[in-house]
Amino acid sequence: MLEYEKSGELKTKSIDLLDLGPSTDVDALVEEIQKAEPLITASRTDQVKLLIQRLQEKLGQHSNHKFYLFKVLRAHILPLTNVALNKSGSCFITGSYDRTCKLWDTASGEELHTLEGHRNVVYAIAFNNPYGDKIATGSFDKTCKLWSVETGKCYHTFRGHTAEIVCLSFNPQSTLVATGSMDTTAKLWDIQNGEEVFTLTGHSAEIISLSFNTSGNRIITGSFDHTVAVWDADTGRKVYTLIGHCAEISSALFNWDCSLMLTGSMDKTCMLWDATNGKCVATLTGHDDEILDSCFDYTGKLIATASAD
Repeated sequence: MLEYEKSGELKTKSIDLLDLGPSTDVDALVEEIQKAEPLITASRTDQVKLLIQRLQEKLGQHSNHKFYLFKVLRAHILPLTNVALNKSGSCFITGSYDRTCKLWDTASGEELHTLEGHRNVVYAIAFNNPYGDKIATGSFDKTCKLWSVETGKCYHTFRGHTAEIVCLSFNPQSTLVATGSMDTTAKLWDIQNGEEVFTLTGHSAEIISLSFNTSGNRIITGSFDHTVAVWDADTGRKVYTLIGHCAEISSALFNWDCSLMLTGSMDKTCMLWDATNGKCVATLTGHDDEILDSCFDYTGKLIATASAD
């Protein structure tokens, strides 16, 4: 992450090093980054080199991780719906049936803020990673709220859905938040002014999953109508519909370089799609029950699927 000031405002920019490996030539890589990134001036070269060498060392350490129970937090008086970490893992949020979202310090387990204001279950929650200075909460009260991580104050309440909000996502640039609802629509909202930008209509049943691609110009929605739609985030138009699953969709997402899309379904399969033309590349079978969730690893080379089996 690069931090810089522009007309008195602190801004951040990220550089992705997905191809960095233990054998990468660091000098050549730094040279390459400098050509592409004017923010990294000659006086910063050694600093960048050091950071990359540290990352490289980390990649070389294949220690056998021992996982152990670190803390149990009695977080809410009613059941939890969701948890989400910020990018560095320094804090996390919990959503609950008690109508609140709480912000926690990971290391100490201390509660930092209680975000109050929803009138029903807080079901979907997210940080605007990689920045991590804002939180979005989606509720069964049909609204989405945007909060400050620092103060816990509510910036905006997004109103417009006519049924429960069950999924949401920030775009990677942290300028928009998308909400998916039981009312069969998804909506895009402007973070700055709190206005609705687009309503994405076309599904015939609940939207249960949505996510942006890395560049933020596409959004994918998975629905109980057995289809997945890909939309242009700049115009709100549907680019194509992915048809192939024969039951409700449970997850839908892009890999990091936006070349592939992965969809999971209650039909016990996952499907892999080519993001350039919307054609199915592979069907992943082997589970004996509904697929509840699926994801890529960060480089997009591996896929994990979780099933009711």
